[in-house]
Amino acid sequence: MRHSKKSVGHGKGPSQRQLRVGEEMRHALARTFLQASFNDPVLQDATVTVTEVRVSPDLKNATAFVVPLGGADTSEVVAALNKAAGFFRGCLGHEVNLRYTPRVTFAADRSFDQADHIESILRRPRVQRDLEEGPAQDPDPAGPNSQ
Repeated sequence: MRHSKKSVGHGKGPSQRQLRVGEEMRHALARTFLQASFNDPVLQDATVTVTEVRVSPDLKNATAFVVPLGGADTSEVVAALNKAAGFFRGCLGHEVNLRYTPRVTFAADRSFDQADHIESILRRPRVQRDLEEGPAQDPDPAGPNSQ
């Protein structure tokens, strides 16, 4: 039975090409943030880190996950970046060698917030006590279902 190209890899993670293009776009966006001067006052003073770029399977759309540093308002910076998405797409067109330059959408990277939340849970006294005690031991070495 033959599979069409679209059905192969269904349900799996991104392809090697998607990962490679995403990483190339991440580097290109980082260079653009360093070199470009912006008219938008929100972006003029913002220091932005591009943590990841996810590219669609057809390489026509990309989502750039960003973290503004230095206490900048994340939602305000992301909105300003999305407003300037055409500018960034033009810069990417010159930097990344692709047949079609993907449309870029910017989104806040919340993974650091999630990591902080998990870290705070792990610091709780009850969790610390459970971690120090190790896994609960079953008194019957044959297992709970043996009779």
